[in-house]
Amino acid sequence: MGKVYTIVNQKGGVGKTTTSINLGAYLGLFNQRVLLVDIDPQANATSCLGIDKNSIRNGTYEVLIGTQPVSDQILHNPRFRISLLPSSPNLAGAEIELIDLPERESRLRKLVDPLRSRYDYILIDCPPSLGLLTLNGLMAAFDGVIIPVQCEYLALEGLGQLTQTLTRVRQNLFPTLDIKGVVLTMFDGRTNLSADVMSEVQRVFPNRVFNTFIPRSIRLAEAPSFGMPISVYAPESIGAKAYRALAMELLSSNGTALHEIQEQHYGT
Repeated sequence: MGKVYTIVNQKGGVGKTTTSINLGAYLGLFNQRVLLVDIDPQANATSCLGIDKNSIRNGTYEVLIGTQPVSDQILHNPRFRISLLPSSPNLAGAEIELIDLPERESRLRKLVDPLRSRYDYILIDCPPSLGLLTLNGLMAAFDGVIIPVQCEYLALEGLGQLTQTLTRVRQNLFPTLDIKGVVLTMFDGRTNLSADVMSEVQRVFPNRVFNTFIPRSIRLAEAPSFGMPISVYAPESIGAKAYRALAMELLSSNGTALHEIQEQHYGT
């Protein structure tokens, strides 16, 4: 049964989509069957994989409200070795429309569940909010949430609200909701601030912080404008090496021995 992780943080600009895309791309290079589910109305994950979000006729929105079957809307990119359930601006209306639908908070969970037998890893990219779409993402996190945290002071302020939301979801809807790990992003080892943020995050989330941190990287910032994951755009960059290491750490945490990980190469 495949693993399902939701990439979540209600604060924008912390690296949710960057982590979803690049972690997924490296898992694909490590021979894993990967599905990325874009539930952000901004459709950044969709755009960052080179797809015009305005061209999407059917995607996450239609699947969530029940007008289209999920399997028919999944796009596969053999070059990037990743599949995508795309988003579009239509999804912005889902927050309102879902209110009146039955089981409004668990619709994504029911859609994702049967896909676990088809994929080794399903990564759900959430919007930067704590609304009904994100709640659906949390309910679908069968194997936990991955929380990117930017190494800046203001990023810490939002963590309290997020942990409260996770606690409420556990109490009322999903008692076994787990935190798979926290990923520190935009890390700058030259500053005391990054070290201070790391210490605070490790205090708040003991034994839940990935050893791999994602450094600030111009190449990581550039890659989305070219519609490519960093593994394709700049595979020798520090950002690429960091996400490669994060993918290996995730695989290892799930019982895959490092010597069993065979990395493929694009074009092979």
